[in-house]
Amino acid sequence: MTKMMRDVIIERIIDEMGRNKRVFFLAADFGAPSLDRLRESFKDRFINVGIAEQNLINVATGLGLEGFTVFAYAIAPFLTMRAFEQIRVNLSLHAQVRELNVNLVGVGAGLSYEVSGPTHHSLEDLSLMRLLPNFSVLSPCDTVSALSCVDYAIKNKGPKYIRLDGKPLEAVYSDKCLPDMDKGFREVRKGKKVCLVATGYTTHTALSVANNASSPVGIVDIVRLKPLDEAGLFKVLSKYEHVVTLEEGFIGGGGLDTLVSGILTDRASGIHLKRVGFNNKFIFELGPRAYLHSLVGLDEPSVSRMVAKLNCHNKK
Repeated sequence: MTKMMRDVIIERIIDEMGRNKRVFFLAADFGAPSLDRLRESFKDRFINVGIAEQNLINVATGLGLEGFTVFAYAIAPFLTMRAFEQIRVNLSLHAQVRELNVNLVGVGAGLSYEVSGPTHHSLEDLSLMRLLPNFSVLSPCDTVSALSCVDYAIKNKGPKYIRLDGKPLEAVYSDKCLPDMDKGFREVRKGKKVCLVATGYTTHTALSVANNASSPVGIVDIVRLKPLDEAGLFKVLSKYEHVVTLEEGFIGGGGLDTLVSGILTDRASGIHLKRVGFNNKFIFELGPRAYLHSLVGLDEPSVSRMVAKLNCHNKK
């Protein structure tokens, strides 16, 4: 059975808390099966602040400024948007003048909570968190990369946002093939003309497209959107004629597509860029994730048709 990202990383944090008494775990009244063991094992270092994400950031900041390593855990849209002012002032601003290690763990990336409607969709978080100075933004696509993000968070000080999917996802990486946390990305597949740049859940869409394509399609998985080895990413993308960004976020609003567009534009690459994501409106329709993706062309069949056309297209 495929495990949830949240349970796997909480188990890793439990191990770290057993070794390091200066690690705290905070929650905004949000549970998980593995959290029960953490709460029982470390009653003195687990704090449930209740349904109060703004106070979650306040308490986490206080502990961080006292030198503790803190993980603050909540539902992604409420963590990043309800508490955005506290994140900006308490963490982003303070991190420029004080050393702290506070790690925000948001569960429910993109349309993980598809049946809960637009209040629970998290389509803005990558844009918002990338905007903040002194922040790292991490977006794993499976449990292996999620564990790498936790290890990165423990070893590297500074405020971070770790964006977790709310569904169990198949493995992309393995112990023999890990995400490159130094660069922030990995070229998972090599292709010929077309490269799909994805993050989180959409990396699985990219793999499905590549598996069914008639010509080799490149795939780059972005696990850390900020900071990112932009020169290294450009070196990879420069081999392709067409780059397609896939994201569960609003396109043209500062997310993955904006990141890639900036890298290509700054270097006057001439590479043809296509952006696939959600348009500038909320999704009120109800249905499975794949159906909601089909409304904007982010589903596997739609992306496959786009890739097929690009493979037949000659760059001018």
